Amino acid sequence: MGEVEVEIWKPRNDKRSYRRAVLSNQLQVLLISDPDTDKAAASMDVHVGSFSDPEGLEGLAHFLEHMLFYSSQKYPLEESYSKYLVEHGGHANAYTSSEQTNFHFDVNADYLTEALDRFSQFFICPLFSPDATSREIKAVDSENSKNLTVDRWRLDQLARLLSSNNHPFHKFGTGNSQTLEIGPKSRGVDTRLELLKFYEAHYSSNLMCLAIYGKAQEKFSDVGNTGREPPSFLGEPCLREHLQVIIKAVPVKEGHFLELIWPSIPEIKLYEAAPSRYLGHLLGHEADGSLFALLKRLGWANSLSAGEKERSMGFSFFEISIELTDAGQEHMEDIVGLAFQYIDLLHKEGVQEWIFEEIRAVSDMKFHFQDKMTPVNYVMRLANNMQYYPVKDWLAGPLLPRYFDQEAIKKTLERLSPENLRIMWTSKKFEGRANLTEPWYGTAYSLEQIDANMLKRWGNPASEPRLQLPSQNAFIPTDFSLKHPNAEVQYPCLVKSSRMSRLWYKPDTVFKTPKACIIVAFSCPESNFSPEAAVLSSIFSKLLVDYLNEYAYYAEIAGLQYTIQQTLTGFQVSTGGYNHKQITLLEKILDKIVSFVVEEDRFLIIKEKIMKNYLNFKFQQPYQQVMYHCSLLLEHQRWHINDYLEVLPYLGAEDLTKFLPRILSRMSYEGFVSGNFTAQEAIVLAEKIERTLSEGPIVKTRAPFPSQIVQERILKLAPGANFFFPAAGLNPQDENSALQVYFQVGQDEAQMNVLLELFILTAKQEVFHQLRSVEQLGYVVVLMQRNDSGTRGAQFIIQSTVKDPQGIDQRVEVFLESFEAILQKLTDDEFKRNVNSLIDMKLEKHKNLWEETSFYWKEIDIGTLKFDRQEAEVAVLKTVEKQHLLDFYNQQFKCACSRRKLSIQVYGTAHIKELELALYNGKSTDKVDPVVLNARIETLSVKDTDQSTIYPALKQELTDNVVPPIESQETKQLPERIDNIFEFKGSQALFGSLKKAHHTELL
Repeated sequence: MGEVEVEIWKPRNDKRSYRRAVLSNQLQVLLISDPDTDKAAASMDVHVGSFSDPEGLEGLAHFLEHMLFYSSQKYPLEESYSKYLVEHGGHANAYTSSEQTNFHFDVNADYLTEALDRFSQFFICPLFSPDATSREIKAVDSENSKNLTVDRWRLDQLARLLSSNNHPFHKFGTGNSQTLEIGPKSRGVDTRLELLKFYEAHYSSNLMCLAIYGKAQEKFSDVGNTGREPPSFLGEPCLREHLQVIIKAVPVKEGHFLELIWPSIPEIKLYEAAPSRYLGHLLGHEADGSLFALLKRLGWANSLSAGEKERSMGFSFFEISIELTDAGQEHMEDIVGLAFQYIDLLHKEGVQEWIFEEIRAVSDMKFHFQDKMTPVNYVMRLANNMQYYPVKDWLAGPLLPRYFDQEAIKKTLERLSPENLRIMWTSKKFEGRANLTEPWYGTAYSLEQIDANMLKRWGNPASEPRLQLPSQNAFIPTDFSLKHPNAEVQYPCLVKSSRMSRLWYKPDTVFKTPKACIIVAFSCPESNFSPEAAVLSSIFSKLLVDYLNEYAYYAEIAGLQYTIQQTLTGFQVSTGGYNHKQITLLEKILDKIVSFVVEEDRFLIIKEKIMKNYLNFKFQQPYQQVMYHCSLLLEHQRWHINDYLEVLPYLGAEDLTKFLPRILSRMSYEGFVSGNFTAQEAIVLAEKIERTLSEGPIVKTRAPFPSQIVQERILKLAPGANFFFPAAGLNPQDENSALQVYFQVGQDEAQMNVLLELFILTAKQEVFHQLRSVEQLGYVVVLMQRNDSGTRGAQFIIQSTVKDPQGIDQRVEVFLESFEAILQKLTDDEFKRNVNSLIDMKLEKHKNLWEETSFYWKEIDIGTLKFDRQEAEVAVLKTVEKQHLLDFYNQQFKCACSRRKLSIQVYGTAHIKELELALYNGKSTDKVDPVVLNARIETLSVKDTDQSTIYPALKQELTDNVVPPIESQETKQLPERIDNIFEFKGSQALFGSLKKAHHTELL
């Protein structure tokens, strides 16, 4: 291992050590030593990607990325690498981009040596077995199938299609069964042999960069070095004929989007001067005087961003991306004209050094006070940086603009001309008028030249006085001093309590940064009592953000973050970042809440945006739909999205004006202040919040009555429950089906929690290997824990075109049956290793203040208040024996009389016939009738875990035409009475056919 002593520029508050090493095979390595870490990680970045795919084998680089996870000569057991990582608290993943392929993993720190050895074999002696090769093509095809109805993938490929045939940007990079199997076979091409050739040709050590977080070993010296030159792709993807055009595309989702795209100078070549960053800062600004602020005032735009889009040494694109309102959709030419007026303003005002210096100052502050990220994310970023930047800038990379280069900024600005422009404009309004089709994703589009007169108008824009350069940023912090907290304070403590409020506080005794987090959850009894109330509450929270944007955007630039979001019980305000001016921002938010005045024009625009979000629900991935259905069935007073769609069209600004006093009249809050504040500052803030609410100019807020306190409850499944819920997928263009099998375990209790986590840790890799790698059911195969306000469970989530959901459910059952033998075969050492791995995972330190705050806030928000949860559960884990896990598995997952199962099944268009069979007990029918559901809904109060109560489902409809219950063929009796009757509305039904999985009786 040769070493070259080069200073690597690192943040001032970074206590880690960095060292560069160059192996004998020219592989560059960055070694990161962190004595405080309990997690190790590594990332190998290979300088080859989909641009290098051979003609007719599109997706080969991506396919190769998949294949390297299987096995090697040294470790021939399939997926033993992934299994090893999971058993030791880690995980692995990879991605393929245009010019790079990145592999990465993390693992508990003590197990890095063997993990690295297994990882290194990817690049030394992978096996590429014929059987695995044929199976994994199905996984690549499933991954591609998952993306076929996702606009981001569709529009990206359309942009590639409409570029030069001679540039690799034009290619289809993901691959599918047609490009990797069917097509090659028809031409007599052996894909596996081509895979081996590609690997031998491109996976050369001199094209690799490795970042290791932890102690390095001599594992990678045997990686072959063919001396290959890095691939180089010269020329522009967009030639003259690809510019001055308007591409009108039909998206899958509702909404209108306008992208103004210019070929630009790669920022990676000018990263120290950062011209694209300078221009993106100005063109993407959102404060008063900005392009977005004007478009928003005109009612034409909901959001705007600007900056470099593509990252390559050979080319790049600069883009302004605008989400249009319905009104904005009718003013495309005017909007582009205003963009060019702002660009003209930048020309006339000249490049401003003070703006660059402000960008540099903020960048410098963020770099030197950056939070630690997870080791695996860190090494991914650094291994990528190593391919492009000199050694001294491996850490800083593009994060730190260094010097003001007026000419570089001018040259980049000159590129942003009408002559170099191409427009991507997407809207469903183009349906029926798009006469062309993109071949890989089937996107309908049209292509037309921009009118010469229009180009001339845009090139000679009139002055717009409402467009101005931004003001100097008053939110940039100047006080980075640290408070001196009581070091003995280990957990959050309650510092303020009244009928209206509870405030928790914890100082920063770990990270020692000038940052803080504040979370305030407002509970409003009136906010969710009906679908109408829920929709108005949603509009209220979004309007708050909308009204604050021009003021708070300066704060965001300066390193302060804030969110305002609707919750099931009201709304939540969170702030984070530098503590110096954070309370000023929070006070502004509070003032806006209590003095809120509804502006009709903004109300209508937010209403329009929310309507599109609701309508776009049906375009979610099927695996997302099953998760939504599960939440809807389990959660008390969770309204169906159809209820929102029913009430939203009839709501006006006056309804929100009338509703606001009801929200604000009775309200309480629970808050948490953490970080670089004193306890006294937290108490003063709590009193300020309560005073601001109770002395509001519109409504004098009072504490809720005890009877108004909202409790989060979920449905309690009885032992022996075995329900299934079939529904049609909502997107008729999506062939994918999905399954979620949920096993409810119980409420928060230490031994139960650790046994559930131990089961998942032991089973998850076996699930992935059997159901994903061997049976190839689909690309999405997950086993994970579910936590509903303190009630724990396990869920299998699988998305597939290969089998219908009931078929997948059967495969899950077969797996669970076979898993007993796996558990029985676990040796004492293997069992102990799993226990120790889970202990290590639980004792893993928080990486930054926000991660720590989120952990404690979850305890506060749910009401469990187990701030020492990790230590307490570790103590229980140390007493767990293998028999405990076997008993837990038998009771919760195997034994039909004791387990509690709910199977949510969404059927894609490939499995509609199977849906009919599922709905009608094996009898196909053309008519979808309403179904009577017998349901006894027991709900759990998670704020008072000693109570259990029966709570009726709300707002369900009786119907005259119902399917009678199917008589049971089993000895188990039906519920004593019908508590609720739900209406079944065909493919929209969520409560319709919740029947026994045996198809013999209704619940």
